[in-house]
Amino acid sequence: MYSAEEIQARLREKPFRPLRIVASEGRRFDVYQPDLILVGRQDLMIGHANLASPTVYERVTRLALIHLVALEDIPVAAASGNGQQ
Repeated sequence: MYSAEEIQARLREKPFRPLRIVASEGRRFDVYQPDLILVGRQDLMIGHANLASPTVYERVTRLALIHLVALEDIPVAAASGNGQQ
C-alpha cells in the first residue's frame, strides 16, 4: 500500500512524468494532469477530463489507498487528459 505522502511526492516531481494508477481489481487510471488528483489520508479522488479541456474534470473516481497496488510510469507520447483504461 502507498501512503498519501508517497503519492503526493510522485505527483509533485518536476518535471512531471505521466503515471498509471493500478487498483487491486485491475482498473487502471492514466494520469497526465497531476492537478486533477486529490490525495487524502484514506483515498484518492481522480478527476477525468477530455481532450478538449484536459485540465477540467468531467467526472471523478474515488479509490481507497488500500486498493492502490501500483504506480507505473507511462510513455510521454500518449494523449493528454486523465483517463481510465
